[in-house]
Amino acid sequence: MSAPPDLYGRRPTDRLWKFATRAISAYEVMTRFMRSETPEQPAKGLSMKLVVRKVKTEAEDVVSLTMSTEDWSPLPTWQPGCHIDLRLPSGTERQYSLCGDPEDRWTYRIAVRKLGAGSQEVHAIKEGDLVTVRGPRNAFPFIDVPRYLFIAGGIGITPILPMVKAAQDKDWHLVYCGRSRDSMPFLDEIAELDPARVWIRPDTEFGVPVSGKELLTWALPNTHVYCCGPAPMIAGVRVDRTTGLHYERFSPPPIVDGRPFEIELRRTGTVLQIPKDRTALDVIREAMPAVAYSCRQGFCGTCTTKRVDGGDMRICVDRGRGRIVLDM
Repeated sequence: MSAPPDLYGRRPTDRLWKFATRAISAYEVMTRFMRSETPEQPAKGLSMKLVVRKVKTEAEDVVSLTMSTEDWSPLPTWQPGCHIDLRLPSGTERQYSLCGDPEDRWTYRIAVRKLGAGSQEVHAIKEGDLVTVRGPRNAFPFIDVPRYLFIAGGIGITPILPMVKAAQDKDWHLVYCGRSRDSMPFLDEIAELDPARVWIRPDTEFGVPVSGKELLTWALPNTHVYCCGPAPMIAGVRVDRTTGLHYERFSPPPIVDGRPFEIELRRTGTVLQIPKDRTALDVIREAMPAVAYSCRQGFCGTCTTKRVDGGDMRICVDRGRGRIVLDM
């Protein structure tokens, strides 16, 4: 079967085709039910081999990947805010927000800006390549409320875009910021939304980065604010918004009121000093460059390490007092 031609990688979307595919799907589900079977679908959290069906340049240094199973079988369902873990050819894993259509059961879409070594590996992936994916998982849940303000900075549009599309029957506004229009992905899709509810705000057209107060122009008292972008943008929003704020950052969170402590690596007896302004992961990586980690924000679980006292430690974010002995 050839790759689907539409924006999200789906099959042709004319009404007759939609009716036919839904009828076939319904028939397959019914016959499986009659045979006391369940529709074949990968379990969430298990690794899946997916084929990259489409690679598209979405903006300057940003590409999107549209992926499906090899036989076009249904993928695990997801909701706006979900991400997947993508295992890269080097063996490292990175988390990327799903930015396609949750109603599309056959494909996943992610978009990645070229920044570091991991993203460079993603940009080297070509159509037809096999990739390993785990998920989807949701660390940025989208709740049902009457009024939303969506704020996205650059590649932070990826988890926000499906939320905006899901909120079309609600009172919503979107503020989308970036260095320049050329650097901002999915402007073509955003152009299809109600222009009265969207503010595209590139720095190059205003001369200065946007302030927190500007970002919150549409934030009425009963508005839930969903924000994703660089740390300074999120910090600016948090100064003026303390309730109804949901945010996801794509960089490690800053260390606030950190205290120094010690880490002992049980297998070698090495004792490491963790300063107040560094994470355990940062220091451990200097002694053990191959230590596993991914999100650096505490939610993926890749760096979780056993303590000798029986507990667990997410070495990318967790801190301690005195000396902590790790089973590593």
